[in-house]
Amino acid sequence: MDKHILDQYIDACALIEETEKDIQELKKKKKTIVQTNVSGSNPEHPYNPQHFKIQGTTFTFREDSQLRMEEKLLEKRKEDAKKIKIQVEEWINTIPVRMQRIIRYKVFEEMTWQQVAKKMGRKATESSVKMEYQRFMQKK
Repeated sequence: MDKHILDQYIDACALIEETEKDIQELKKKKKTIVQTNVSGSNPEHPYNPQHFKIQGTTFTFREDSQLRMEEKLLEKRKEDAKKIKIQVEEWINTIPVRMQRIIRYKVFEEMTWQQVAKKMGRKATESSVKMEYQRFMQKK
């Protein structure tokens, strides 16, 4: 696994969130119901006025099938992003704990090297943590 997968991890996490929002919007669209009142009367004598409530969706059968297809595509996109996220998390569990922390702080939380060094503690300096990260990434 190379370091580019770490960038994909961040994008995959963001894509999962964005796709979930898109799916919710589609579901909301599918649930939109329009309601109106209609007046009429009996066509034969005596003409009694009657009032009816009519309700339904604002889209056609074709549009409904398109919404279902879009939802399937979004679900597939979300599943693919989840697979990338899991691959990275499995890989991270195989590396040394110290490097896991450095990667989490630097890559996932986007801290500066100075902030990472402070979080690492034990007299870690900005340059030492950066060098440790760079050596590890060159190895892998």
